[in-house]
Amino acid sequence: MHGDTILLMTFVFALVAAFVGGLVARALRLPPIVGYLLGGFAVGPFTPGFIGDSHAMSQLSEIGVMFMMFGVGMHFSLKDLLAVKGVAIPGAVLQIALGTLAGTGLALALGWSIEAGVMLGLSVSIASTVVLIRNLTDAGRYQSTGGRIATGWLIVEDLATIVILVILPVVFGPGEVAGPALALQIAEALVLTAVFVALMLVVGTRALPWLLVRIARFCPRELFQLAVVVVALGVAMVASLVFNVSVALGAFLAGVVVSGSALSHRIAAEAVPFQDLFSIIFFASVGMMVDPFTLAAHLPELLAIVALIMVGKWLINMVLGIVLSAGLGTTLTVAAGLSQIGEFSFIIGQLGMSLGVLTAEQYSLILGGAVISIALNSFVFKTVDPFERALGARLLFRHLYDRHVRTVASPEAETLSDHVVVVGYGHAGRCVADVLARLSVPCLVVERDLAAAEEAEAAGLCVLQGDAANSTILEHAHLAQARLMVIAVGEETSAEVMAHEARELAPGLSIVARADSDEAVSELVAAGAADVVRPELEGGVELMRHALLRLGYRPQQIQGYANDLRASGYEALGDGAQLSRVRAIERFMGAMRGLELDWVQVGEGSSLAGKTLAESDLRARTGAQVVARRRGDDVALVVAPDERVEVGDVLGLVATPEGIAAAERELAPGA
Repeated sequence: MHGDTILLMTFVFALVAAFVGGLVARALRLPPIVGYLLGGFAVGPFTPGFIGDSHAMSQLSEIGVMFMMFGVGMHFSLKDLLAVKGVAIPGAVLQIALGTLAGTGLALALGWSIEAGVMLGLSVSIASTVVLIRNLTDAGRYQSTGGRIATGWLIVEDLATIVILVILPVVFGPGEVAGPALALQIAEALVLTAVFVALMLVVGTRALPWLLVRIARFCPRELFQLAVVVVALGVAMVASLVFNVSVALGAFLAGVVVSGSALSHRIAAEAVPFQDLFSIIFFASVGMMVDPFTLAAHLPELLAIVALIMVGKWLINMVLGIVLSAGLGTTLTVAAGLSQIGEFSFIIGQLGMSLGVLTAEQYSLILGGAVISIALNSFVFKTVDPFERALGARLLFRHLYDRHVRTVASPEAETLSDHVVVVGYGHAGRCVADVLARLSVPCLVVERDLAAAEEAEAAGLCVLQGDAANSTILEHAHLAQARLMVIAVGEETSAEVMAHEARELAPGLSIVARADSDEAVSELVAAGAADVVRPELEGGVELMRHALLRLGYRPQQIQGYANDLRASGYEALGDGAQLSRVRAIERFMGAMRGLELDWVQVGEGSSLAGKTLAESDLRARTGAQVVARRRGDDVALVVAPDERVEVGDVLGLVATPEGIAAAERELAPGA
């Protein structure tokens, strides 16, 4: 193997292995992160076959750290944090302190140094935001009170981690430093950090958004994409080289600064592919460092670390729930969500190795504990409801946890029935949901994108945030009690998966879906959709209709062409109910084309006053058909031929403009 290609081959093989690992994890219903870690392990130095350059991959993984922190900054919401600050802030601070103490105690019991113990404690006290949000979404608890508090809790932990990454190199850096000198170095590091933060918040909030807006307006899209990458990585490098602070803090603040831009959604969308790719590289590089022989040789220590992460942290959070009176359900959700460690634990561990505080064996044990806790965390969520029922049945626990809790209804807890489930809150889904709201029809929106989900929630809709095609989110949509499901997403493959899963959960549910191709119509019908709409086809039919009308063709001819187009476009439906309904509606609309609906009042002295419709023979004389009658507050939608018309009645007439004018003359006073 050529030495100058080892980095390229490591990069490619690591991606391939991570892809295969992700597929396997998906099949086993495990978080994809587990697959990425195992993929990196497969190309690492501890397995047979190809051996990648772990040092080079570790350097590439730094880009993953920058992009992850940039994403955290982009989605950082001070408003959301302040909404749950009473529980999230003290809870996160106390948990980090208690978790660090517990980890240090375990490390000392295992014979580690005090410095290694602090690193272990910090590593196990910081949970993974990625894993938390994924599992909250899968459990249908992301929008619940517990889910919001757990997310705010993790935001505080992320911020605390940034401060920890600033202080640790000073405290555990090379050489022994006396107390005053150590305090001076910490103060110097904090001052430099404060200066950098101030510059970013004062200057950066004005300069970076202004620059990105100008680039978006006057430059091609690829230059805007490059500008986003430059901002994320460039600010991180400036933070490291000029202010001697971590690249993680620089990338985080870059994300916070540009999140206030008018282009924040576009910036986030452009950054996501890079963030996802290099995050996978980060996890793969971590997996390359896992030594199975070390884990097997230190199996008791590994099990003790896993127990601390999954049982010890769970107990710590349950106790904090009592102290903070967070509520039983909320506490169980937080305890389940934080019973794992992830990306920031890896970063702290890597920093510990670079500082010479952790050995390779100790770091491998932390990695092993992280992989196991991530793999099992989704199962921990399944214990929330049983524990809540068991503990909630006891007055003592209800009193301890719910002393000062104000009960807040959440979408997940509401009892839904006779509702419509709308999957996707894009333009099409928003139109459907808005009309249903006006008609007072209960509606539940299922949306993958967080910003769109928050928009739906702000509109007063009941929302489940999550990907209905890639999780068990539909199990929480009460499909068995629903009247209808509307799949308004544009991804055809995802729509097919949703239709299959919905049909399994509720065999009798009616499903309406959208499709963009002939094949998609066929697949959605096979998946169980009763009605399928092709927006592009319907738009083409309308364009054709208006074009031919402008060219002078008769409506009947145009309708024939429209029927032919629809017959070919919905061929998979055959001559079924939907196509028959479409044709019937189109025939009706074609017949109605050129007609008007108008309301005309019967005046004093009108020739129709005092007569029945049959006696007046209005339709034969004017061509206008009476379809409704309003008399005071009474409205009749069916008017019998023998019903007498009185002065002051308002008649609803359908006719051509000429027919309406003739009827108005008949009904006018003195006619």
